Formats: sequence, C-alpha cells, structure tokens
Amino acid sequence: MKLNKLASNVQVTAGKPKVKRFKMPHTFVIILSMVLFAALLTYILPAGEFDRAEDKGSGNTVVVQNSYHHVEENPVSLIDLPLAIVKGLASASDTVFFIFIVGGVFQIINSTGMIEAMAARVGKTFMNRGLLIIPIFLSLFSVGGLTIGMSAEVMAFVPIGIAIARALGYDAVTGTAMVMLGAAAGFTAGLLNPFNVGIAQSIAEIPMFSGMWLRAIILVVLLIATSLYIIRYAKKVKIDPASSIVVELEKEEAHGNIDIKSLPTMKVSHYLTIFAVLAGFGLLIWGVSEKGWWMQELAAFFLALGVVVGFLSKYSPSKIASEFVIGARDITFGAFIVGLAKGIVVVLEQGHVIDSVVNGLAMMVDHMPGFIQVLGMYFFQTIMNVFITSGTGLAATTMPIMVPLSDLIDVTRQTAVLAYQLGDGLSNCILPTSAMLMGSLAVSKIKYQEWVKFFWPLLLIWVVIGAFFVVVADIIQYS
Repeated sequence: MKLNKLASNVQVTAGKPKVKRFKMPHTFVIILSMVLFAALLTYILPAGEFDRAEDKGSGNTVVVQNSYHHVEENPVSLIDLPLAIVKGLASASDTVFFIFIVGGVFQIINSTGMIEAMAARVGKTFMNRGLLIIPIFLSLFSVGGLTIGMSAEVMAFVPIGIAIARALGYDAVTGTAMVMLGAAAGFTAGLLNPFNVGIAQSIAEIPMFSGMWLRAIILVVLLIATSLYIIRYAKKVKIDPASSIVVELEKEEAHGNIDIKSLPTMKVSHYLTIFAVLAGFGLLIWGVSEKGWWMQELAAFFLALGVVVGFLSKYSPSKIASEFVIGARDITFGAFIVGLAKGIVVVLEQGHVIDSVVNGLAMMVDHMPGFIQVLGMYFFQTIMNVFITSGTGLAATTMPIMVPLSDLIDVTRQTAVLAYQLGDGLSNCILPTSAMLMGSLAVSKIKYQEWVKFFWPLLLIWVVIGAFFVVVADIIQYS
C-alpha cells in the first residue's frame, strides 16, 4: 500500500522518475476547510458566551471580563454550511463592495500611466546620484503600498528598476529589491491602505486609519533598514560584479537592457492626476478624522475620485467605466475571500463557540507577561499569512477572534490591528504563494532560491523590527 502511494507521487519522463512538487491548495479551499473545521468545533467545544457592554470612553462594544457562561448547545451541521457561507457574504457586503469600488478606482488611476511615468522621471533625474537612487525608489514605491495597497501590480515596474540599477553598475537583484521591497514596506506600514489596515480597523470598530503616527515611524524605520541593506549589497556588486547573487543572469542579459531614454515621460494629465490623488487623500484624512467617515462614505469618496481622475486624463465616460470594471474584476478574488472568511465567524457564532475559543485563548495567555501576549498575536498572524496570503482575507479570518481576545487581556485594539498588519505584510516577500514575489521574480528572471539567499537576512531584520514595535505599542497602550 505504501509503495503504491509512493509510486502515485512519481511521474516517469524519458525513462527518469520525476517527483511531483507539492502544490499549496487554493486559498478558497483553505478558507472553506476552515469553515468545516469551525463546524466541527461546534460539536467539540462547549457553547458559551460573554456579556458585552458599550465602553463609555470609545463607544465600542466590548467584552465584559469574567462574564463567560455556558449556553445551550447549537452544533452546525453540514447542511447548514452553504447557508452560513452565504450569510457571511451578506453580512460582509459593505466591506466586499468597498473592495470592489476601490479596486476599480485604483485601476483607473493606474491606467493613466502616471505611476510608470513618475518612476521613470525619478529614475532619469537621479541617474547620476549613484546609491541615492535606492532609498528614493524605495520611498517612491512605498507610497503606492501605503495608499493603494500596491502588491502584485509592482511587477510591472520591476523592469524599470532593473534598467536603472544596471545602468549604475548594479544587478537585477538590486533593481528588483528597490522596487518590490519599497511597495512591501509601504503595504506593511499601511498608513492609508484600505485593504489591510482599513478593513482590520473596521472589524475592530476603531476609527479608520487612526494611530497613523506610529505606523509612520514604522515605515521610516523599515525604509532606513531596507535602504542600508540594499546599499551594502549594491556596493559589493559594483566593486566586484562576480559577487552578484545572479552573476550568470547578468552575463546572459548583458545586451538586453532597456533603453532608459525610451521610458515614458510625464504629461500634463499625469501632473493633474497626482494633484487630484494627493488632494483626494487629504480630503479622506479630514473626512475620517473630523466627520467620522466609514465604509459607505469612503466608498463614495473613492468612486468620485475615480471619475475625477478619469476626466482629468481625458477619458470618455465609457473608458472610465471600462477601466473600473477591469479593476473590480481583478480584485474579485480578494473581495470574495472576505465574504468566505466571514462564513467562519458565522458558523462559530451560530454554534455559540466563538466566545469559547476566545475564553480558552485568554486563559492560556492571561498569566503571561504583556509583551509575550502581543508577540504571540504577532507570530500567530505571521504563521496564518503562510496559508492566507490575502491581507483582506487574513483580516476577515483572524480579527474577529483577536479583537475580543485583546479586550480580555488588556491589549488595545489598535495594538491587535498592528500585530495583524505586521504579521501579514513582513513575510510576503519570501512566501512562494505570494503573487507579488513570484510575479516580480518571473519578470526579473531571478530564481526563487537566489532571491531567498539575498532576502532572508533582511527578513529577520524586518521580523525583529515588527516584534519591537508591537511590544512598544503594548507598553504605551497604543490607541
């Protein structure tokens, strides 16, 4: 029997055995498996609930400590699961439609060519500034990450980074890193990122994009650490090209570089788009902080911004609509993950065991030092990101449990969100399931193992930075 199983995992090609590579299940399959597991928990765990009350200070509905009590069992059967999933989609409809609208609007902005032209303009301007180009490019693309959640889209700009890096005597790894890692740092810090911080804070019932000051500090620290790391590598490559991790690739591509002069130039419409986006995000910050804008108001704001950008770029109404549909279509995966993940919460709530899970976790960590508690939340999110690489999906899956847990162990909800966003973002640049990473490597022709060799020391630095800041957030009662 064991021999038959082993043989089934081997393919014979040209007389030689070839072992099949393990393939990670589709994210939808992982989420639905978690829905099934949640249903199983309703048969295993005792049903129970906490009392909840409105916090006078914040207005949030919070868990009352020491109020956990048992209630009548209500296990969820297999027959009930399809309806629970649909109820999850329905209950998350405001978030799902917000994601569709934001995805469509960001496609309108991206289609104008403004981002590509701006990157090319910066590259040409600083071509003779040597190593200064690295922090500049990192900072530039971090803006894309911290605002529009730029992730997989970054692969389109990798060739520009490589062309500029090679023109300065560096290699493809340097060019790829100064583009991709900039977007990753911005996405992780998530100052105005609606796809990770925005959704997590919405679930946590705290003002959207609040606590920005600490996330700004985290962004600066990540950019400085990343700049120094890439600069150190780039210096070595320029002094001795043979020290490049991709030395063979550089030999192969010696005559295939992009002509920097052929890169797109800034147009009046691009400058108008930049002005509209900057003014728009200024209005967004005012609306959230002063007027209490939430999902519906934010969705309306982004919809209006997309129309304005489209007309400034001389798009016809049909062109605006077409680009919007393309963007909404491309974000369907992330939007549906949020709804499916909500099905997990619906099942746990119907079975009256979600509070039992929270109570069990609280009892486990209650007597641990505070910094151990928040580090546990941080590393839990990092591990979960291996299986759920979508930031929106991870927020929808984990935050409904982490929020009441943070209430019970006296960790602020803002700190719980911070643990989520750092756990979600920092590991994306090494996971082979990351579309951003694998797409960028495909464009740059860098092998995955070569990238890992370059990036793993920086990953450790990033993880330590993340751990430091979640502990600091806990100490200062970050809110």
